[in-house]
Amino acid sequence: MINPINKQQKILVIGDLIIDHYLWGKCERISPEAPIPVVNVNYENVVLGGAGNVVNNLVALGVHTDVLSVIGDCEVANELKTLLSKINVSTKHLIREVGRLSSKKSRIIASQQQVIRYDRESDNDISLESQQNLFDKYKKILKQYNIVLFSDYGKGVLTDSLTRDLIKEANNLGIKVIVDPKGINYSKYSGAYLLTPNKKEASLATNINIVDDSSLLAAITQLKEKCSLNLSLITLSEDGVAIYDNDLRVHPTVAREVFDVTGAGDTVLAALGYALSCNYDIDQAVEFANLAAGVVIGKIGSATATIDEIIDYKSSLYQSSSEENIKTKKEIKVLSSKLKEKGKKIVFTNGCFDILHAGHIRYLERAKSFGDILIVGLNSDESVGILKGVTRPINNEKDRALLIASIEVVDFVVIFNEDTPYELIKTIKPHILVKGGDYEGQKVVGQDIVPELKLVNFIEGKSTTRTIEKIQSL
Repeated sequence: MINPINKQQKILVIGDLIIDHYLWGKCERISPEAPIPVVNVNYENVVLGGAGNVVNNLVALGVHTDVLSVIGDCEVANELKTLLSKINVSTKHLIREVGRLSSKKSRIIASQQQVIRYDRESDNDISLESQQNLFDKYKKILKQYNIVLFSDYGKGVLTDSLTRDLIKEANNLGIKVIVDPKGINYSKYSGAYLLTPNKKEASLATNINIVDDSSLLAAITQLKEKCSLNLSLITLSEDGVAIYDNDLRVHPTVAREVFDVTGAGDTVLAALGYALSCNYDIDQAVEFANLAAGVVIGKIGSATATIDEIIDYKSSLYQSSSEENIKTKKEIKVLSSKLKEKGKKIVFTNGCFDILHAGHIRYLERAKSFGDILIVGLNSDESVGILKGVTRPINNEKDRALLIASIEVVDFVVIFNEDTPYELIKTIKPHILVKGGDYEGQKVVGQDIVPELKLVNFIEGKSTTRTIEKIQSL
């Protein structure tokens, strides 16, 4: 799973910028003029579509994103620039072409169902002058980016010759290019790192009807060979994502509910680009992209997925591994801040948890009952040795952390090396601090930082020391 704390990535998106326009309403009757529904529109909104939706998805993931494209000299082009500015994406790399009409797709939605769509756009190739201007800008800025994403919607920006030149230039600098392709002639994408066609698109491009593993293998290998790709990939809708490097493997889909697949391909492209720019391998990247797509198709309209939503979604699917709940001090600081912004009440407790027993479980269950998120500070091996003596701990800190993290009521575990968890508590600033009932009448470390202290009595006769003594007596 992608770590939400990474060095700042910079990704460049090139492609067709589109505005997705939605008119929302209800349908309660059929028109007397024709057998069509009458939709009473309640409100409307516009969002970035096409390459713009890829940009929007990257911004939602916290990526520094720039976009390079050609737009018209129309009102829709002005709308595009305004929408990009609202998400703090620069418009300085947009090239205006006189006489061109930027794309706007209008959808009428009645009771959460799309009734009709109508488009206004220019879809002819951009002019030779615009192509040259775009390529000149590209050569000047390319070195700044970790990866380049091509979002080809067939609206004329990524022409045959321009696309080839862009890929060649990136390859000369060792920068990966990932392409969401369009049409049936993929030769212009030759030399890209990978393409992201869906099953229908791949079938048309290869002239192979993908119906089983054998035809899938034939299509995916043909794409890799004919387009000189590093990797070959085909999205399979509800069946997941297929990858081929030296062998074929399919990552199953993780969608829980499907409301609208609009823009899911944009999300996959953005998520793959983000994961690969973080130097994750292709299997990890596909897993991440699958989860991101699962989030967005559970929403209506072109949508995005944040890192937090993806993490929460994975947890809801019971796919989170215990190791992912073990955080560093730096990570827990960021997570705590985000959880507070969501209105979550954070509970903190700490301990050695050397040999896990029923007393520990009951204690942690009680601690979790005081709030929404339970963070456990775990004494490191060095810290336990100072507190308990040279014969302790019995289990090392990694094993202890994994055991505690696997307990259902525990959300996060943080190992600390100090004698006390004071600095960790100061970092997290929880709403509630929980300690054992044996601290009654005593000063508790961190009590001056946390608004509320709760004391929980231990189960009589349950302790690590007694467990060790019993073992030694056998």
